[in-house]
Amino acid sequence: MPTVIPNVQLRAWRNGHQLTRAELASRINATPTGIREGLNCDEERIRRWEAGEVSWPHAPYRLALAQATGLDPEQLGFSPNRRGTAGRIIQTEIIPVDAMRAEAELYGTMELAQQLQASDVGTGTIEALTEAVDLLCRAYPVVSAATLRDRVQKRLAQVTRLLSGRLTLNQHRELLVISGWLTALLGCVHYDLGEREEAETARRAAYDMGLQVGHGELMGWAHEMSAWFALVEGRYEDVVTAARMGQAAAGQSSAMVQLTLQEARGLARMGNRREADKALSRGAEHLARLPIPEHPDHHFVFDHAKWVFYAATAYTWLGDDARAEEHALETIQMHTRPDGTSNAPMRVADAHIDLGIVHARRGDLDAAVNQGMAAFDIERKSLTDLVNRAGDLDRVLRQTYRREALAQEFHDRYAAARRALSSRRPEILD
Repeated sequence: MPTVIPNVQLRAWRNGHQLTRAELASRINATPTGIREGLNCDEERIRRWEAGEVSWPHAPYRLALAQATGLDPEQLGFSPNRRGTAGRIIQTEIIPVDAMRAEAELYGTMELAQQLQASDVGTGTIEALTEAVDLLCRAYPVVSAATLRDRVQKRLAQVTRLLSGRLTLNQHRELLVISGWLTALLGCVHYDLGEREEAETARRAAYDMGLQVGHGELMGWAHEMSAWFALVEGRYEDVVTAARMGQAAAGQSSAMVQLTLQEARGLARMGNRREADKALSRGAEHLARLPIPEHPDHHFVFDHAKWVFYAATAYTWLGDDARAEEHALETIQMHTRPDGTSNAPMRVADAHIDLGIVHARRGDLDAAVNQGMAAFDIERKSLTDLVNRAGDLDRVLRQTYRREALAQEFHDRYAAARRALSSRRPEILD
């Protein structure tokens, strides 16, 4: 039988704050989430957590724990990769051989936050690296994921070498921030390539770097990545939880806006129209407080165009066809160049899927399939997201037009994309 691993971090935190189990349970129940969700945490639940019998609590309890302690569940010793004793996994899941090879390439990603020695950094080096990070983040919408992954890894290796020399404390902190942004970008690219394990490794490393230097926005984006992964994988409750945790750290930043919109999308997926609308409105309010970005194509910058794009999908999932169509059309218009090419192919492909779903609901099969095929025809950089969204349209078409040849034609195109993604990383589609 697998061995239960006690949660020593949670017990240490409770003892350090001189709380009994019953007192910690009361704190959790008294948090905003505890009150809203009507949580009934008790001494026995805390005992089971500390004993390791439950190593990844349900989402409301994770959020309430974070509010009660000021720490994320991972910092308190919980892990989504271990499970309790009811016939579930205890050891961290085994990474396939090909992922292990990719993990070796991620040496810089995993080691950066642990480097405490350094060699001299020449004048202008940090400024040049900051500019390089900016350019790489701006390349994300239009450069192939494989190419961008290789470039980011080379930059990370360069920063790792710098961190192994002699630095002032300020230089060390600045290099860790640079490393954090590169690592977060690398995690996004890995996920686009269907490399789930590598993406999560990078995401956690980025969070740890942000935590080490007290960089709230970087920590917020790491939470946002967690929300994004959960959204693609259909874990909608986890989307909302991760988004709300990130908002507690992100401050007034682009990360705050995106986290709020991710919360809206998670709520929309669960059919919670009232709360989703509130989150969309909050996102617009946060966005209005930010300055107009100099480079809106930067992956970690949120602007009006991105809000419109996120809102289009949220309204589609909520069944608000009129607003979904309006925002999807605006997304396509904003991102289409005069020559017909796109400066944001991933957003435009999603917008076509949204329009396809709207047309399908209205009974226009031809228009629905045309929009769906248009999404596949765009030279999109992330197959993972496209397959996920195309599945939404495929389900609507097969439910309503199962015997129609056009619906089958789209299904065949979608199935081929699924097979292509599955050949890269099958577990993404489980």
